[in-house]
Amino acid sequence: MTVPTTPSPPLSRRDWLLSDRPQSRMQARLGRAYVTWRQFTANRLAVIGLLIIVALLLIAAFANLIATHNPVVGDLKNARLLPPGTAGYLLGTDDQGRDIFSRLIYGSRLTLLVVVLVAVISAPVGLIVGTVSGYAGGWVDATLMRITDIFLAFPKLVLALAFVAALGPGIQNAIIAIAITSWPPYARIARAETLTVRRSDYISAVKLMGASPLRIIIRHVMPLCISSLIVRVTLDMAGIILTAAGLGFLGLGAQPPLPEWGAMIASGRRFILDQWWVAAMPGIAILVVSLGFNLLGDGLRDALDPKEAGQ
Repeated sequence: MTVPTTPSPPLSRRDWLLSDRPQSRMQARLGRAYVTWRQFTANRLAVIGLLIIVALLLIAAFANLIATHNPVVGDLKNARLLPPGTAGYLLGTDDQGRDIFSRLIYGSRLTLLVVVLVAVISAPVGLIVGTVSGYAGGWVDATLMRITDIFLAFPKLVLALAFVAALGPGIQNAIIAIAITSWPPYARIARAETLTVRRSDYISAVKLMGASPLRIIIRHVMPLCISSLIVRVTLDMAGIILTAAGLGFLGLGAQPPLPEWGAMIASGRRFILDQWWVAAMPGIAILVVSLGFNLLGDGLRDALDPKEAGQ
């Protein structure tokens, strides 16, 4: 006589994600993502930073719906240098009678454009240089690292000024100049990560299977460097924003009448004592967004740290 067995209760979604014996690669990946998200949300400041960046993305996406006035056309006769809250101008107007609030809203698009393009250009360059240098070693490593040291020897803003002066003012040239000066730290990080794994048993096994050095770098070394690179890129985004604002302040970034935050501060510095809002409002915007990226980067660093994950 067989004794009927009671079926085990189904696993909850949380237990399924946290299972130490995943049944598939998808379950393992979702479990790692869930653990990373829990560690990230445990840091309240990081969540605040994430909310700031999400708000920036939404504002940039729906700028035409949020802005109350034309960002480049003003009313010199009736709306010049109005204080905040006057005549329907939430943050006041500038010396050209343009609504500062609308210019900040549309300026968020330029800020995101600079940040995204610089990250897309500089991060892959640094990843390639660092992994090739760390894996190849020898004269290849020495040559690539000396080139990296040359770029690191100059302050980023000074080097960006030199490139923009050579290329000419404009938002496109500013992006190129910032990207050229931003890749060396990523190369250093990728090289350090590569040096720690190139002699590991995992890489040795891949070699024994007949994988070429190019395949090893692309398929097995680069993915191991991604998490550290993401953290560094996120932390550097605040510096990218400040560098872009500095170029705009000096007249080498986005050109008028584009509502770039650094250029807005430059145009408002003449009225800083009497009409303080003209320069203060874009300065506050730069401060808040830079703070958001810094808080987000700190949270990602803690969440993606394998030492923290093991605790």
